[in-house]
Parts: sequence; C-alpha cells; structure tokens
Amino acid sequence: MKVPKIFLKPADKTLKILAKVAPLRIKRIRELYYWKYMKEEEKELNSRHYHAFFTSNFNLNNEFYINKKILDIGCGPRGSLEWADMASERIGLDCLADEYLKLGSDKHDMTYINAPAEKIPFKEEYFDVISSFNSLDHVDDIDTTITEIKRVLKPKGLFLLITDVNHEPTVTEPLTLSWEIVNDFEPEFEIIEEKHYEKQNGIYKSIRENKIYDHNDVTIRPGVLSVKFMKK
Repeated sequence: MKVPKIFLKPADKTLKILAKVAPLRIKRIRELYYWKYMKEEEKELNSRHYHAFFTSNFNLNNEFYINKKILDIGCGPRGSLEWADMASERIGLDCLADEYLKLGSDKHDMTYINAPAEKIPFKEEYFDVISSFNSLDHVDDIDTTITEIKRVLKPKGLFLLITDVNHEPTVTEPLTLSWEIVNDFEPEFEIIEEKHYEKQNGIYKSIRENKIYDHNDVTIRPGVLSVKFMKK
C-alpha cells in the first residue's frame, strides 16, 4: 500500500513553517499520523512479516533467540517482537510508544519503552540482539544513536540493520544514509553479512524480491541495506 504524501511531507503553509521552527515536533506528528492512517486502513496492525526478517534474512533461526534479550529500535506499533516468545526479554523502543497504546500495542506480548534511540534507558552490555528495521534514518542524531547501540549491546552480540539509503529526505526520514554508514560502526563492530538491494516500492518488499543492487550503474538512486554486525 502506498501511503499518501500528506503523511510524509508538510502539506500546507502552516506545517511548512512549523517544520522549520520545530522540526522534531512536526516529525512526531507526521509519524503518528502515518500509523493512525495504517490502523484505519488495516483495522488491525499485524506483525506477520517480521519473523522472516529477524530469522531467515540474517541466516538465523528461532533457536538462536532462546533466552536472548532483544531490543528493537524504532519498533512501531505492530508488535515487531510478538513472534519471539522464546526470548527472555523483548523490548520495543520508540518515541511514540505511549501513543501506540491507543493503536493496540497494549495487547502485545512485548514491552514498549517510550524513549529515543539517542538515550536508551538500559545499562551497558545489556542486550544480546539489537535491531533497527526501517528506523535508522528516522533518528534525530545518528552519531549519538550509534554510540548508544554500541554501549548497550553485549560483546559477541548481534546488531541487525535494515535501512533505506540514498533517498530524498522527508520530515519523518530526515537522514539520507549511504552504503558507507556501515563504517560508522567500526572498529567495535564486525560485519558478518552485508547485502545491497535495489529499492522496489517498499523496504521489505525490496528484500523479498531479492533484486541485488547494481553498483556498476553509477546513477545515484535509492537502495536498501541489510547488515548483520557482531560486537567484538
């Protein structure tokens, strides 16, 4: 489903002014509007697609997650960790987590924490697995976010990243990341797997269709980056 542009960019003069003087506020408003729209369209926000992206996309299985502590950054309200009932702890982190309760997230078998990625409210080396699916380009401060991810992940723990690259910035996705974002996780993190995909009308659809990004085509265009990191 293609979401109307009104949910992604300022649509009138007032919102354009607000986007300049209070960008974080308008960003949160737009993100919440998007999820309210999806809730209205789908009636019930489902989480069926997440399992495959946490497992087969990264050559992992359910057994790997047994007794693991998992953090999903920018989790959204769908219940991204509902499938992981074998984990010891499953945390969804999102600045709109409190608002998601009104969209049905209170019924999910995972814990939602209302906090930004720049200030993860957990002690050092707490999580076995951290994920960021379609959320890293949404954060307010990329450097601080990466520092926090490094801080709260255990040694030998995994960071699973799926993100857009080379896209035009929007109110809700203000950061334009490149393939080189992987370098910002070094030297603390080691790349175990890295995959590049052509963007095909949606970040998850792009991975499912498995159209590998052609780097011989030097045209600057959107792509999708999927990386499995391990903390050294």
